[in-house]
Amino acid sequence: MDDIEIPQYFLCPISLQIMKDPVTAMTGITYDRESIEQWLLTAKDTTCPVTKQPLERDFVLTPNHTLRRLIQAWCADNATNGVDRIPTPKTPLDRTHVVKLIRDLGVAQLYLKTLQKMEALTRDNERNRNCMADAGAAKAIVLLIIKCFKENKTTGVEEGLRILHLIWSPTSEMKLLLKENYDFVDAVTWALGCETDNYVAVRSNAVLVLKNIVEVASPNLLERLKFEFLNRLIRTMREKISQAAMKAALYVLMEVCPWGRNKWQMIEAGAVFQLIEMELENPEKKITEIIFCLLGHLCSCADGRAQFLAHAGSMAMLSKRILRVSNTTDDRALHIIALISKFSGTNEVLMEMLRVGAVSKLCMVLQADCAKYLKEKAREILRLHSKVWNNSPCIAVYLLTRYAR
Repeated sequence: MDDIEIPQYFLCPISLQIMKDPVTAMTGITYDRESIEQWLLTAKDTTCPVTKQPLERDFVLTPNHTLRRLIQAWCADNATNGVDRIPTPKTPLDRTHVVKLIRDLGVAQLYLKTLQKMEALTRDNERNRNCMADAGAAKAIVLLIIKCFKENKTTGVEEGLRILHLIWSPTSEMKLLLKENYDFVDAVTWALGCETDNYVAVRSNAVLVLKNIVEVASPNLLERLKFEFLNRLIRTMREKISQAAMKAALYVLMEVCPWGRNKWQMIEAGAVFQLIEMELENPEKKITEIIFCLLGHLCSCADGRAQFLAHAGSMAMLSKRILRVSNTTDDRALHIIALISKFSGTNEVLMEMLRVGAVSKLCMVLQADCAKYLKEKAREILRLHSKVWNNSPCIAVYLLTRYAR
């Protein structure tokens, strides 16, 4: 195909590829629909890429049927030379069609097929997702999921959650709908525990939707979360859900941890143990930072520290990560060690810190090229238990005395 001369007017001025769905803008320039729509979606000022004339964001793109037929005919004539056939494009989704689909969601015999159609449309392209969001599909899906929850019907829940995540936009309407929507939180919590054939996909999508919810939820809603919500979320993290869903679950825990009883409920649900187990699998840097931030929150109370110390690999894991991931991780790791040293520093714990290398790492922090406040944190911890550790060969006296108190 490299040797074939493609007519210049078959190429999109933006992508410089053969146009599959040529459309003409109000300036008279023809583009491939996907390219010009993406341009209008992302450009700071909506101007015609070729003429630089201003364009309205909601102007109508006129399909160039004649040019499309010419392109299709040319592709067919050159098929033997390796040119792929260009199929006739689908009719673009419009508001009228979406409104009809929303109406069909309320018909018992049609709602499942309608959900499947809507899911296929959302997967197609960004334009369809925006069109569905603008027509109010998100609100209809929220109400449908609540209905499924109250009737204990799992059919269609997976599709509904996936659609909602794909078309999610924090509009004023959605914020108002979900700000204190306890029914919807209960419905998504229920979805996290659904035992369906494809339960992993259901739970993954439920977690992604939960991330959207906490972004717009009111403080009242966040501080009144039920134990079942946190318990199921943490239990879901033990399963093989997607990487995106895992990050979303950690984000949700970070957002709700400071509120009310959530910290204690998370500890009761086994969050500390689960976070340590996740970190032992050597996740990516961002996940490690979130895990350490969460552990810092949870270890601020006695039950959290007790759960942390009950895990056989917790202190060794903490020690290993210091000076190996990021300043954020170092900061949180030293914070956790400081809490344990100050409030849970039994002789057994202090000896374990020595045995697994945590004390050595504290000494390394004093000599490493890191922030001054981190060095001071490490020095404070070492001074706190210097009587226990001062006979250890890993501690040189000058490390504790070279800086003024």
